[in-house]
Amino acid sequence: MEINPAVTFKHDRSLIYNKRPKVLIVGAGLAGLTLGMLLHKANIPFEIYERAAEVKPLGSAMAFSATTANLFKQCGIYDEFVSISKLSSVLNVCNEQRESEYKIDFRGHDEMFGAKGYIVTRPKLYDLLLRQVPQERIHLGKKILSMENGGNGVLIRCSDGSVAEGDILVGADGAYSAVRQNLYAKLLKDKRLPPSDALPLPFSTVCLVGQTRPLTPEEFPDVALEECQFRNVVGNNRPYAWSTFTTKQGTVCWICIQYLDDESSKENDAFRNSEWGPEAAAAMAAQVRDFPVVSGGDKKLTLGDLIDWTPKELMSKAMQEEKVFKTWFDCRTVLIGDACHKFNPAGGMGATNAMHDALVLANLINGLPFHPVANEIEAAFKAYREERCHWVKDAYEASKIFKAMAGQKMMAKVVRFCVKNTPQWVFQQGQNRTTCNRPQCAFLPLVQDNGRVRPAPQPSLSVKTPKDPENNEDKVEAIPAAAAAI
Repeated sequence: MEINPAVTFKHDRSLIYNKRPKVLIVGAGLAGLTLGMLLHKANIPFEIYERAAEVKPLGSAMAFSATTANLFKQCGIYDEFVSISKLSSVLNVCNEQRESEYKIDFRGHDEMFGAKGYIVTRPKLYDLLLRQVPQERIHLGKKILSMENGGNGVLIRCSDGSVAEGDILVGADGAYSAVRQNLYAKLLKDKRLPPSDALPLPFSTVCLVGQTRPLTPEEFPDVALEECQFRNVVGNNRPYAWSTFTTKQGTVCWICIQYLDDESSKENDAFRNSEWGPEAAAAMAAQVRDFPVVSGGDKKLTLGDLIDWTPKELMSKAMQEEKVFKTWFDCRTVLIGDACHKFNPAGGMGATNAMHDALVLANLINGLPFHPVANEIEAAFKAYREERCHWVKDAYEASKIFKAMAGQKMMAKVVRFCVKNTPQWVFQQGQNRTTCNRPQCAFLPLVQDNGRVRPAPQPSLSVKTPKDPENNEDKVEAIPAAAAAI
């Protein structure tokens, strides 16, 4: 296949067989699987290419609120999601003496926003999403070496010698996205890449994450409680913060974040391009063993106890970069999730924003006319970025605040003081601004949102599925209209 960026001919859709655009998704993480699930429901052809040879159950716990509840309900997975999750309504911030400093209370979210908040382990959520995608559509061991992106299609070449062709290429392959790197190399050569996008990903933290085996209430009393016990401990004069979460499965998920200075940044720089995995975790695990944790009982436990209860294959170390890229798309190629915006994990916003990216992009891809040409696809991508960008920037700023709240510098102490003494009504206003973003899928039956705080406007919700060209209906208004509405 020859990808020719100069192909801009106008074709008569009435003379071309009905064809939805074929989507190539690179990356089988949460963003890629969510997009695959939605495209499958829209009956849009797609294939997912994942560089890993096997799926590894890595990661800790993730928090989800009403912002994803409507999506899960539309896809018919909300009840199962709730069944594998634990209700979470309070974040307890503690000190190294295992004393509670203050609490952030999320109770009443179901009345305000139509759904409660839950904590779920990443492996359980990943498995749930994985089962929504036909397995024959997921291709493992496909490391992308190069790609072509032009007016008449996209093409990817993999390290095993295989080649795939399509109409749209989606980079859902994480912070060090091969799709983004290939795309940016071409844009840089053409002098079309903003200078900031050419800079390396900045990072200021590394994190160690894990999940214990199922524990008994005698070992960790909090696992017996119905609600998730979500506790964050801020280090006393050491550059660490760590959190624990009890889960529906009786395990304890934990994460320890190290805040880097100039010297420790140099020590970790060689690790920046490595995979998540247990191999890199041992040294950091040895450094944090004595950090105290709150178990809910009289027994004084430490991270060392949790580390000893954690199967080695469920513990990993990872860099935590922070950046919002300016360039999200070009021609037939588009980026979603960590490939175009990476948040610090302290805010817990990465997964939700990746899923929102996938939802909005799915709405706009579904609205493309049959056999779309490059400029129509690019108009859809422009509408996607414009709808998502301000939410992403807000999440990025919020994650920086959560990061600062757990640090040791004077600014961190000021942030903690402000949060501790913020009136509840002020805190509620902030929650209203973020949790009003409760998008839905335009091509699935809408769910009734009963939250007292109404959902924010969602331009892509008005995008309609194209009519069959054989019916001589208007076939090309969907995307221009959506773009104009934003």
